[in-house]
Amino acid sequence: MENNIKKSSTFYSYCVNPQTKFDTQEDGEKVYLLLRSHPFTQIGWIMSSILFFIILFISNFFLQNFFNPGQIFIINLFFIVIIFSYIWFNILNWYFNVGIITSKRVIDIDFYAVLYKEITNAQLGRIEDTTVKSGGYIESFFDYGSIFVQTAGTEANVEFIDVPHPSDAVQIINKLLSKKHGF
Repeated sequence: MENNIKKSSTFYSYCVNPQTKFDTQEDGEKVYLLLRSHPFTQIGWIMSSILFFIILFISNFFLQNFFNPGQIFIINLFFIVIIFSYIWFNILNWYFNVGIITSKRVIDIDFYAVLYKEITNAQLGRIEDTTVKSGGYIESFFDYGSIFVQTAGTEANVEFIDVPHPSDAVQIINKLLSKKHGF
């Protein structure tokens, strides 16, 4: 499973042959690809965080008229904790919501509000079709999109939303499928 992207790191969103393990990994199951949302898709919450800090800074000029410095310090501390919590939860959400393509299956791991985890997996033998959806100028320019893996029967379908290089990831899945089916 060679690809034109050779580098891999913990904070990359497209990791080829990562040296990683996961909860339900079986003996002899090799991880070929680990996917996270494209970094560009994180711009929204990053800009919101910056805006929150700017609003907090500007509001300090108005708070001086109503509160003493000790009260302003407590108010600032309260809102800084909230802003940093918002940033931390968004980082965790990006980092732990992953798609994994292995030698035996395709897995989508989604965390919601840090307390709830949903794992959807599809055995390679049960995969019927893979679809890439990428539309618009920004998705084309930054080369990201969504991958939908349809399975046979009543099994849940697997979705990787806003991942980088979706067509390359589908090529890897298709190569694994052709090996599995002996084509």
